[in-house]
Amino acid sequence: MSRTAFIFPGQGSQYVGMGKDFYDTYEEAKRVYRLAGEVSGLDMEALCFTENDRLNITEYTQIAMLATEVAILKVLEQKGVRADITAGLSLGEYGALAAADVMDLKDLFYIIRKRGIFMQEAYPEGGAMTAVLGLASDTIEEICRQTKGIVTIANYNCPGQIVITGEAGAVSEAAKALSDAGAKRCVPLKVSGPFHSRLLAGAGDRLEKELYGIRLRQPSIPYISNVNALEVTEAAPVKSLLKDQVSNSVCWQQTIEKMIAGGVDTFIEIGPGRTLSGFVKKISKDVKCLNIDKLADMDKALEESGC
Repeated sequence: MSRTAFIFPGQGSQYVGMGKDFYDTYEEAKRVYRLAGEVSGLDMEALCFTENDRLNITEYTQIAMLATEVAILKVLEQKGVRADITAGLSLGEYGALAAADVMDLKDLFYIIRKRGIFMQEAYPEGGAMTAVLGLASDTIEEICRQTKGIVTIANYNCPGQIVITGEAGAVSEAAKALSDAGAKRCVPLKVSGPFHSRLLAGAGDRLEKELYGIRLRQPSIPYISNVNALEVTEAAPVKSLLKDQVSNSVCWQQTIEKMIAGGVDTFIEIGPGRTLSGFVKKISKDVKCLNIDKLADMDKALEESGC
């Protein structure tokens, strides 16, 4: 039986003007941006739709991305479009929580705003992240273990693309060793912290305290956790998983493989860019992958998906 998954991108896909056509066209989308602004105390229209210096700073990027993803999601829901399962990459997991109706939107925007701030503040020394292309994961894992200092895998994105993270010096040394071991390229990422490394454990601890008072609902559809690539169908483990997600590897390739093994044959990426669509296509050429970034994408995606 055919199954459809909604997937939500993380940081790096943001751009000025994202979601503007949905905001201008659908009252439901406008309400989402305004709710995010009320909860965060930020001018979301200015942050997302006008040139500014904040959109690429983690504490602002995260709520801007989530507001855009949820705005598009709510328009799809208004049209009666639903998924059978959902997941998101890093902060995109919060888009998946919205799709699974796990958390009230006010609470969701409150938590993502706190998460962005905590991650921004967690490691002021900066750290580093580098994308490693064309090398097997076991080789990367072994070289990271052998490198002096803190360097680990941040993201298992897809075959041939893995991101490492940690202390700047250790990441640089590992990148040199990985190039010598046969990596096609090692590309430093423009990020403001060593995300998904144990250097961010303090941010996870702070997030856990904020999550303590948040009421969760049973997921209306399963979502897959970044931490272990397993389906979450109960509310009980959600807070612990969100805490751990901040400082653990993102198992994205494993997530997509899990969905495909469970019968998903159509993926709809909801939010800015086409990054996840590219990953899915590298993981499997036998599934359909569509993306909804702009208004013009929506009708095409819905027609092709049959939703």
